[in-house]
Amino acid sequence: MADAFDGFRIGAGYAVVEPDRHRPGSFTLVVDGTPQSHVDLDDPTHLAFEYIRRIGHAIDLLPPGPVTALHLGAGALTLPRYVAVTRPGSRQQVIELERDLVDHVRDALPFPRGASIRVRYGDAREVLSKLPAGLHGTVDLAVVDVFGGSQIPAHVTSIEFYRSVASFLSPTGIVAVNVADGAGLAFARGQASTLQAVLPSVAAVADTGMLKGRRFGNIVLLGSPTDLPVADMPRRYSSDPMPAKVVHGAELRAFIAGAPIVTDQTAVASPEPNRSVFGG
Repeated sequence: MADAFDGFRIGAGYAVVEPDRHRPGSFTLVVDGTPQSHVDLDDPTHLAFEYIRRIGHAIDLLPPGPVTALHLGAGALTLPRYVAVTRPGSRQQVIELERDLVDHVRDALPFPRGASIRVRYGDAREVLSKLPAGLHGTVDLAVVDVFGGSQIPAHVTSIEFYRSVASFLSPTGIVAVNVADGAGLAFARGQASTLQAVLPSVAAVADTGMLKGRRFGNIVLLGSPTDLPVADMPRRYSSDPMPAKVVHGAELRAFIAGAPIVTDQTAVASPEPNRSVFGG
């Protein structure tokens, strides 16, 4: 393993892989002061961040066996590592803008042995349009976790973008979207409204305080061309050490509260968090 503690430039930003003082063998990727990923090299099934754990539960609810996965946004590749270990034989593709980020992460935090993870470089939406035609309709898991610094870029929040992502899903595939928002949740409500306009089965997962718009944080949106396993989800999420509520059906419509569908013409970036959110 290379020296994992040297900072490095990515685009106009600055990133560093920091050791976790509380968990030996674990590291956090921090970009411009914002913690973006956590990796436990000794146990890649350990998911430290709340929203990552919630996506991990969705992965566990997929049928047993290897999956075809598409990850938009790399970070420290926490979820590709998780899939590689929990579902051996899975085929995974990752799209990431910053080659230097992935190069440094792969050097400092090596992939699990035998992991089949291919990384493609470039803007998530642009590269998505250039993926092999044979991948359409085959993806069991799509993860959308695209950030520019601490914000989600506008061009990956629209109905046009979500239609493109959905075109890769298998008939039973699931897309998981990490949405960051603050008080009032106007951005998150718009994202839920937009995803629901593309896929017939959608749910939102977050802790109850977050769902009430009391603080800045993350809401995970799940969508599928078929019915999500909502009967199995509440117990799994509520029993987690970081419990969450699953919102779907009429409750999700109430959460959306008539928020308009986001288009390429109306899309805006997610709100920028206050530095105090990350203890800065």
